[in-house]
Amino acid sequence: MAGAAIAAITVYGLGSLGRGGLTPLNLTIAGAALTALVSSLTTGILIISQRTLEEIRFWLAGSVAGRDMELVIQVMPYLLVGLMLGLVLGKQLTTLSLGDAVAKGLGQKTIWVKVMAAMSVVLLAGGSVAIAGPIGFIGLIVPHIVRFWTGADYRWILPYSALCGSILLLLADIGARLIIQPQELPVGIVMPLLGAPFFIYLTRSQVKR
Repeated sequence: MAGAAIAAITVYGLGSLGRGGLTPLNLTIAGAALTALVSSLTTGILIISQRTLEEIRFWLAGSVAGRDMELVIQVMPYLLVGLMLGLVLGKQLTTLSLGDAVAKGLGQKTIWVKVMAAMSVVLLAGGSVAIAGPIGFIGLIVPHIVRFWTGADYRWILPYSALCGSILLLLADIGARLIIQPQELPVGIVMPLLGAPFFIYLTRSQVKR
């Protein structure tokens, strides 16, 4: 959770420094840059320590294989708090998406909304990574797809994203088990194959705007 909090604060800070302030594109680029930096540091540690490489190389790829219910139960309270917090903030996030000026004009305390939303993200992301490792691109792909039929109302985007994200992860995991039978690929390797093209499309569309 501490690592998730540090990552969230860093990405938020870097995204705020970009042209236009804290935009989805700036957040995405800041997240990608931080990911590249942390990945290079991790690779350096693994090269130095062969024992560490053997112990965690499968976990680093991100996988739901071999995860028992005891681990899920340990993390579940954090996930539930993060999920409930996100759902409760749906209306406030919808207002905030109209811009800080509009949200403040409607009487919203934008700083508190952002802080509570960040707490929700830290709990959900930290808890998920603690269980399955770094399975990327789900949080990037799913909300944008969900917006196509729910609109911009976060009271609908959030629950539908949770449901559709679970379905996407399940389908990707099934595909990972079938690609090179009888061996099984970690689902964290399969997701970038789906997410990278979408990331390029999202970046190009935001630049055109």
